[in-house]
Amino acid sequence: MVAEPLEWQARPVPERVCTGVPEVDAATGGLPRGCLTEIFGPASSGRTSLLLSILAEGTAREEVCALVDTEDAFDPLGAAGTGVRLEKLLWVRCGHNAEHALKAADLLIQGGGFGVVAWDLGDTAPATARRIPLTSWFRLRRAVEHTPTVLVALARQSNAKTCASLVLECTREGVEWSGAGPGRLLREMRVRVGQASRPVLRLDRSGDLSPRGAYVRLPLR
Repeated sequence: MVAEPLEWQARPVPERVCTGVPEVDAATGGLPRGCLTEIFGPASSGRTSLLLSILAEGTAREEVCALVDTEDAFDPLGAAGTGVRLEKLLWVRCGHNAEHALKAADLLIQGGGFGVVAWDLGDTAPATARRIPLTSWFRLRRAVEHTPTVLVALARQSNAKTCASLVLECTREGVEWSGAGPGRLLREMRVRVGQASRPVLRLDRSGDLSPRGAYVRLPLR
């Protein structure tokens, strides 16, 4: 008789939801519910555009979403222009205090009822973000488990490390301008979104997929 491993403690495969960027969804399968997803990258890397797309998708599903805004950087009018339904979004302003933002994110997850909880550390100094202990990230990961909430953390550098189920790195690859001379206008930005844990697919200009990341054209927001 062959002994079989017990699977009673195995966690079911989490449901995935769309980010609103088809290339990213095709490469990653979407964002897992009940898990922590970390998005990081430098300024002008498309990280904020990706976050707004996630919030727009969440509110379009008639889910109540929450944004923990550490540095008061959120632009409601700009977000509404990208499709975020503000009446479905709870905006928590934390007055440049990362510790308060951590507590707010924890309380929102513990309270439940949110489709997406996003914690924006994108404008927080990396040295400040690194001071958030790994035990705090682990606590957030445990809190969101077995819930339908998508927990998203946005920062300049990776902070959650192994506590994140999905880690997406954003890098800028190029821009397109219209016009010439001093009066030219920035028209479009090209960014690359890749999983930091393993190679993902990249959509190149021919439309073929190659294992180098998701090549995305993001409109200016």
